[in-house]
Amino acid sequence: MSEQPQPQPQPAASDQPLFGIEKLYIKDISLELPNAPQVFFEREAPQVEVSMHNEASRMTQEALYHVLLTVTVTAKIQDRTVFLVEVAQGGIFQIRNVPAPELDAVLGTLCPNTLLPYAREAVANVVQRAGFPPVTLQHMNFDVIYQQRLQQEMQQQASAVAPAPTH
Repeated sequence: MSEQPQPQPQPAASDQPLFGIEKLYIKDISLELPNAPQVFFEREAPQVEVSMHNEASRMTQEALYHVLLTVTVTAKIQDRTVFLVEVAQGGIFQIRNVPAPELDAVLGTLCPNTLLPYAREAVANVVQRAGFPPVTLQHMNFDVIYQQRLQQEMQQQASAVAPAPTH
């Protein structure tokens, strides 16, 4: 008599990892044109710098997390600022049944990857409404940024634990 393989017990649906978007919104947006209107007569192309910052926090409601991706775009000609745009794109995410190490990765990679297209659109819109060609933010690999941050933290911990050399 041949034995049938026994079905493996499936985890209950309530135990499955869950990721959901509850709300996406612009928390803050600002535009500065400190040298307008003279800047509109410049013929030189500005140098554009982009910086991004991501922060996450647990909300008081169970399994809800607030993630804020802040994008700052500065355009300069020599030492004069053409424009400065800052967009803080927020999101509230429901994340359940994800172990702590993976949760940190989700908050540092998946959430900002979700927010970036919205921040990109807001930056392009504001810059265009200010009278300039739109700035299109390039794709960011938050997975690589997250891995680099982890490596830095591990190196800092290792150097903090390493005994000081004696002479």
